Amino acid sequence: MGDRPPALLGAGRWQPEDTDRPRPAGEADRQPGDAREALARATTHLLSLQSSEGWWKGDLETNVTMDAEDLLLRQFLGIRTEEQTRATAQWIRSQQREDGTWATFHGGPAELSTTVEAYVALKLAGDDPDDPHMLAAARYVRSAGGIAAARVFTRIWLALFGWWPWERLPEMPPEIIFLPKWLPLNIYAFGCWARQTIVPLTVVSAHRPVRPAPFALTELHTDPDHPYPDRPLAPATSWDGLFERLDKVLHAYHRRAFRPLRRLAVAQACRWIVERQEADGCWGGIQPPAVYSLIALHLEGYELEHPVMKAGLASFDRFTVHTEDGMRWMEACQSPVWDTCLATIALVDAGLPADHPALVSAVDWMLGEEIRKRGDWAVQRPDLPAGGWAFEFENETYPDIDDTAEVVLALRRVAHPDPARVDAAVDRGVLWNLGMQSKNGAWGAFDVDNTSLLPNKLPFCDFGEVVDPPSADVTAHVVEMLAETGRARDPRTRRGIEWLLRNQEADGSWFGRWGTNYIYGTGSVLPALVAAGVPDEHPAIRRAVRWLEDRQNTDGGWGEDMRSYEDPARWAGRGESTASQTAWALMALLAAGEGPEGRANPAVERGVDWLVRTQLPEGTWDEPQFTGTGFPWDFSINYHLYRLVFPVTALGRYLNGAPGMVKPGGTPAIGAAR
Repeated sequence: MGDRPPALLGAGRWQPEDTDRPRPAGEADRQPGDAREALARATTHLLSLQSSEGWWKGDLETNVTMDAEDLLLRQFLGIRTEEQTRATAQWIRSQQREDGTWATFHGGPAELSTTVEAYVALKLAGDDPDDPHMLAAARYVRSAGGIAAARVFTRIWLALFGWWPWERLPEMPPEIIFLPKWLPLNIYAFGCWARQTIVPLTVVSAHRPVRPAPFALTELHTDPDHPYPDRPLAPATSWDGLFERLDKVLHAYHRRAFRPLRRLAVAQACRWIVERQEADGCWGGIQPPAVYSLIALHLEGYELEHPVMKAGLASFDRFTVHTEDGMRWMEACQSPVWDTCLATIALVDAGLPADHPALVSAVDWMLGEEIRKRGDWAVQRPDLPAGGWAFEFENETYPDIDDTAEVVLALRRVAHPDPARVDAAVDRGVLWNLGMQSKNGAWGAFDVDNTSLLPNKLPFCDFGEVVDPPSADVTAHVVEMLAETGRARDPRTRRGIEWLLRNQEADGSWFGRWGTNYIYGTGSVLPALVAAGVPDEHPAIRRAVRWLEDRQNTDGGWGEDMRSYEDPARWAGRGESTASQTAWALMALLAAGEGPEGRANPAVERGVDWLVRTQLPEGTWDEPQFTGTGFPWDFSINYHLYRLVFPVTALGRYLNGAPGMVKPGGTPAIGAAR
């Protein structure tokens, strides 16, 4: 990350504006200046992380399958180096638990496929299978069913080296590229992340390549003499049974495919892939489409020196994190647009002047990231003008609704010297988001009405969520944006509100699709409902407040474990306290009228106390827990900036009141939306 010019930091440490507001009952237990001092430290630290170009980006941590697959890709392409292997293996070993396994999130249960891939990567790096850490990993793999029980994606990686037969993998023919969008299971019936992955995998599946295996993996089979056990078919009357039998038909077709049609399909799939390569060489800004696209194109004759391949491989260098002690790990994605808009909102809510140079610099950068190109979303909305923002540095094909909503909120909070330019970008983003509303009144992340139940039923699709239905958190962010741009009474906004009210859980919470989980959903929805004019006495808001109060930990914080996706009865709103989740709960309670500007609520005071007590000296918080969601349960994320931006937002709103925005024309209007 680049250094920011010292001029943006000011002459000394920035202090939030002091207020003479009366202190509510219960706040006397804390020194009056503690929250303000904590906010000052956090704000100063956040300002110090801004790049010279105006953006913020925290590391995006997932699990070691990213690192294992990076080594396997390089082995497949013949470009794996000793230094890359050493540094990556050191990282993978550092993430192994005492029982020899790997998990997909901090403190989570052992995960079979992750452990298989990590083990193979370490064996590729030269670790002896008789070493204690390798013996423990192999013992767990066998106890969990062996390679045969691993997910399809893991077995695809093994098939590339002959460790698993292609014939025993689900078939995805490249001819799927020809299916029109009105037919079930066409590529646009899948979520954008899934279609970007499936299209190149159909090419790989058509080739069924096998590179010489550098070693055997017999120790990872439950029965080495019968490593490929047959699985009984599900009943023919079930969806699983239907698709399992369809898969047998597709395997038979693979052996007898009409060659001219197969060649045409592969060529069309490759064109589709190349057309969607981003300016930085990646595909969709995420790891899975990139690795499989490189393999697919390489199998189709693209040399490693071809510009498409060179750019794709170079993109991985930008996804690589090098630690101070010589280890190397891979980000699955990068989040600069998301991090920058959240940081901008946090700093304004903390009391930074709306025309502060750091904020103006952030807006300049965000304006430069606006997407004016038509992407895959236009398949369903061919007449909608382009406008919006993506998550990553370079991703013009897939702007997303969530980022666009939050960027608009951020732009509206800053007094920019060129307000007409800001207002034009805001108008385009609002128009695009309105046009992406699904027919049920809510919003998904990337596409409209991407709700088919069939893609998730395919045997091939066991790697996580493969469709993009509307969610409460995205819908809430759009509703909040529409309210703060003067559209609270727009019929489309009201439909979004009605959807949110209908989809409240029985206990008073909301499900969180892109953050963990019910705390994130509830923390997103309550500020949106209040911004849109729903009174804080509304029964839905009161139920949510009671749920948050009930879920507060005895230490004063809030936390929710990823296991709430699998076992909500036990884990919903339950887990170790974290800074980001405590902040989400506080943001929800403050929006609902709890705290200094409304009802004196001890839960708010305890939550603020927890943030003050657990802050680190440099101004941030320790948060090894994963509180971001890629695929619920299947793919978890630790956004390293979450532990800072959300506490800054929560403390700022606690001390300074409601969020502020700038009216069209650049006039500050702090609190106008409330």
